[in-house]
Amino acid sequence: MSTGTPAPAPGSTPPGSTPPGSTPAGGTGTTVLGADDVGRALTRIAHEVVERNKGVADVVLLGIPTRGLPLARRLAQRLAQVEDVAEHDLVGSLDVTMHRDDLAHHPTRTIGETYVPGDGVDGKVVVLVDDVLYSGRTIRAALDAISDLGRPRAVQLAVLVDRGHRELPIRADYVGKNLPTATAERVRVLLAETDGEDRVVIEGGAR
Repeated sequence: MSTGTPAPAPGSTPPGSTPPGSTPAGGTGTTVLGADDVGRALTRIAHEVVERNKGVADVVLLGIPTRGLPLARRLAQRLAQVEDVAEHDLVGSLDVTMHRDDLAHHPTRTIGETYVPGDGVDGKVVVLVDDVLYSGRTIRAALDAISDLGRPRAVQLAVLVDRGHRELPIRADYVGKNLPTATAERVRVLLAETDGEDRVVIEGGAR
């Protein structure tokens, strides 16, 4: 006779996890993507990057801190599993702080680290990686920051969530989840590396 913890009933949620559509403990938001959803989205994006670029020999992933960087590292792990390439040769970090157009309103900012793997970005396909695409202003700053590093052959954009409300003519090439939102709402991406868990939550506004 087993004395272990009973297995959860079919369709139930394992202890410690938050199903999509639920309210996280201690929070006021609604979970729209759980850990499994985030993992599947990144796996799909990785395969799309390989297919679109016919491999990853010339691909460089540049994560935009804070949460774009761990997402880029996870994509690099997945690409390394399907292509004969080392993870560290694929991924770098791109700080966009000094290229932002709101510095006059928020002049005190911590400068992050920028580093590029391998031989730089000249002639490469650079895939910018970020957590949420919203107004497009962060990506505009990222494009300016890349111009300081060199001249890529092409620049592509991968985001976990596209929530709409663009203010600039910028579109993602790879999207984990298109998430229509109201302007009053806030989309929070939680990642295990920075927040202890993987989850996407919508907060505020009337649903």
